[in-house]
Amino acid sequence: MKIAELAPIAWRTPPREYGPWEQVASYLTEGLVERGHEVTLFATADSITKAKLVAVCPRPYEEDKSINARLYEFWHDSTCFEMADQFDIIHNDFDFSPLTYSKFVKTPLVTTVHGFALPDFIKLYRKYKDNYFISISYASRKAAPDLNWVGNVYHGIDLKNFSFNPQPKDYLLFLGRISKDKGTHLAIEVAKKAKKQLIISGIVPEPEKKYFETMVKPYIDDKNIKFVGPADPVKRNELFRNALATLHLITFDEPFGLTLIESMATGTPVIAINRGSIPEIIEDGKTGFVVRDEKEAVIKVKDINKINRLDCRKRVEENFTVDIMVDNYLKIFEKIIDLEAKK
Repeated sequence: MKIAELAPIAWRTPPREYGPWEQVASYLTEGLVERGHEVTLFATADSITKAKLVAVCPRPYEEDKSINARLYEFWHDSTCFEMADQFDIIHNDFDFSPLTYSKFVKTPLVTTVHGFALPDFIKLYRKYKDNYFISISYASRKAAPDLNWVGNVYHGIDLKNFSFNPQPKDYLLFLGRISKDKGTHLAIEVAKKAKKQLIISGIVPEPEKKYFETMVKPYIDDKNIKFVGPADPVKRNELFRNALATLHLITFDEPFGLTLIESMATGTPVIAINRGSIPEIIEDGKTGFVVRDEKEAVIKVKDINKINRLDCRKRVEENFTVDIMVDNYLKIFEKIIDLEAKK
């Protein structure tokens, strides 16, 4: 199969530190190549892949602010679609903009919806609702149930990058984008009330600088509340595997949550607020706790040793690996190509 994989260009594929969409695009691309498929990856020029790399953007625009993001996003999309007749299918991991090219080519386009960043974006998705769409959780479809959903594929990770640890240290972990949505401030509140050390790791996006300065930074004392910045894959593994539990106290309906399965892969259970995809990923009482609010989270921190860390690892092994993800994508790609042939 000749497959175009259209990745975002905000970060490198795979990302050096942060970049969940790019990470998933990388896992999928390399998995497809290993299966013998002819894959062309559209990503930044510094990306690392065994696929054929086509790049117009020299560096990630989130790392190099001299890069004109709007210019290169248009250039990136159009380059892919100008080559459309070379592929059996185009897989879009790059949000809504590629949809606007879909009616100009014969090659089928399938879009993985990583989330609707703004409610207005759904209007554009609905204009192209007869395209093919893949969800990353069943909960994520609720915002636009009328799209032509052809499958659901949970994210998968490479277990070689995450080492199981049956005997963690005594700290709690928040790892991810520092933002109100992700509940960094709630993680601080829970750690303080549970009388546990909290390590915070992640990037502070420009729009969240004020939030960080007012809701997070004042509580950082490098003793009870530590901020260690973003983590590369090696550091991320160490932070997860040594944590007593990961706190994921979101304030929005999260479409998936890659850090949830990364944490469980090391054996570390997750305490998460019951919104969006959370109950699809965490097995309540077995691989973590699904809670109503931060008050319940404090209580569950005290019960965290009731969780068998091996069950957390098994949960990922059985549901959230790269191999499982690639298998599911291939089934959908084959289904779409078959549907197109019958038109």
